[in-house]
Amino acid sequence: MEGRHAVRELLLAGKRRVREVFIIDDLDQADILEDIVELAFEASVPVRHVSRRHFALEALTESHQGVLARAAELTESDLDALAVSPGAFLLVLDGITDPGNLGAILRTAECAGITGVVLPRHRAVQITPSVTKTAAGAIEHLDMALVGGIPAALTRLTELGVVTIGLEAGALTSMFDVSIAADTPVALVLGAEGSGLSRLTRERVDTLASIPMTGRLNSLNVAMAGAVACFEVLRRRKAGSGSESSA
Repeated sequence: MEGRHAVRELLLAGKRRVREVFIIDDLDQADILEDIVELAFEASVPVRHVSRRHFALEALTESHQGVLARAAELTESDLDALAVSPGAFLLVLDGITDPGNLGAILRTAECAGITGVVLPRHRAVQITPSVTKTAAGAIEHLDMALVGGIPAALTRLTELGVVTIGLEAGALTSMFDVSIAADTPVALVLGAEGSGLSRLTRERVDTLASIPMTGRLNSLNVAMAGAVACFEVLRRRKAGSGSESSA
């Protein structure tokens, strides 16, 4: 885990064992660094203040912000369990390959109330230090299932009563017009950068929907598109339940 917010959330969540924390010893003082040291002390986690040269030998990215932690691996969740969880709002990622995009998507997902993320085991980026840094600690609060294939996972979600919505730039149905009941489990499906959803994935979702474009550009980065879609689903579900959201 690298990055100040990622390490802080790792310690705050307390879901997995943290072995040690490394901090560059000549960093300027910051409240978040004090939080990290205090949280590590409370959890009896060793904090090692080291030179920049020593830290560089430990770090795996260049955007570490002078802080990293070594921790136990993330626990995988079961797909069926995610599907039947109360208020299930899932995010299915069909072949995201850029760590920055995946990290940004996961951060948005946590903020939008996603209850579970489905990731493919192969031909996609995994949860790396770069992803955790960009996600700013979101991975500590998201349940994630790894599956052998996204099309098969979608079939299973359908069997379990989850409504699946695939985001596709060329779809005739607007994301703003899709019917989303407040009490219906739903899964939003995002495709890979450039190529979008795979053929089998497009065939197995219940609905294909696009984000309306009114400007001169005709596409959004997958992380941006995912953010728009996640919060649209959240808005529609809240409206359906009669609850009000605050700004």
